[in-house]
Amino acid sequence: MLNKHLLVGLICILLFQPIFSQNQHVDIVVAPNGSGQFSSIQAAINSVRDFKSERTVIFIKNGIYYEKIVIPPWKTHITLLGESEDHTIISNGDYASLNQMGTFKTYTCLAQGDGFHAENLTFENSAGEVGQGVALDVESDHAEIIHCKLLGNQDTLFTGNENSRQFYKDCFIEGTTDFIFGPATAWFEKCTLFSKKNSYITAASTPSDKLYGYVFNHCTINVKQGVTCVYLGRPWRPYASVIFMYSYLPAQICPAGWDNWHQTDYNKTARFAEFDNYGAGAILGERVKWSHSLTKVQAADVTIQHVFAGTKDWIPDHFK
Repeated sequence: MLNKHLLVGLICILLFQPIFSQNQHVDIVVAPNGSGQFSSIQAAINSVRDFKSERTVIFIKNGIYYEKIVIPPWKTHITLLGESEDHTIISNGDYASLNQMGTFKTYTCLAQGDGFHAENLTFENSAGEVGQGVALDVESDHAEIIHCKLLGNQDTLFTGNENSRQFYKDCFIEGTTDFIFGPATAWFEKCTLFSKKNSYITAASTPSDKLYGYVFNHCTINVKQGVTCVYLGRPWRPYASVIFMYSYLPAQICPAGWDNWHQTDYNKTARFAEFDNYGAGAILGERVKWSHSLTKVQAADVTIQHVFAGTKDWIPDHFK
């Protein structure tokens, strides 16, 4: 006879199959009340066979999961699928000066295994304004983050690994300073960026040999009440690459648009560009002279195919 909890978990798997996709199924159910196979997300991840070539879908029922999650490099093609974006919350409160851990250990979730997907979830760093605190650290290649909320303050989203290609769609990303940062190539499609402070949205560290860093396509920038001057970005490293195109820029975007982080040499190498944005903050007349306004021909070349080209080209499933 089947164990009661296992039987309930199997029923949940059958019930929630259609939520993710008509052609994919749910493999594991996580529920805080014990009605799934696991009550811990990390335990569910640990149970997955290493280096799987097939996708493993972990369905996470509503609840607040106070966990610090790691998806190591050998846990490949894992999907974390939440029951709902607002009510399936993964939360942790580490920050850089806590026990001198430094920025890169503060993550709530670290995703290293290639083919990582997350959908309908909230990743939260709850530390508050106490310095750097990462909510989501993505180092996976072929990563897709869909309809998720990334909540934090400074350094909310770290797009780690310079050889990583990451796709974000319909996400809400908030923060104070440099809240999207790192060396990866990342495409943001129809995302909302919420700036909570007079500061900087991006701090890209794109390597010189990568044609693209961040592309924000059809995105929206909003700001917290009282915010008056927000920069689109500043270069964490000399060849930082950021493009905003077809996006809404509010009046609170600083007229200069971009900052050089007090490194005047970066004026010659940083690759900051805009094209066909709209809103009061999209006026280009007072932009720094070393930023660029793309021509129509140049903008037409900024496609998902070109941005994610590599030794093996990749088109994200959710872009098709």
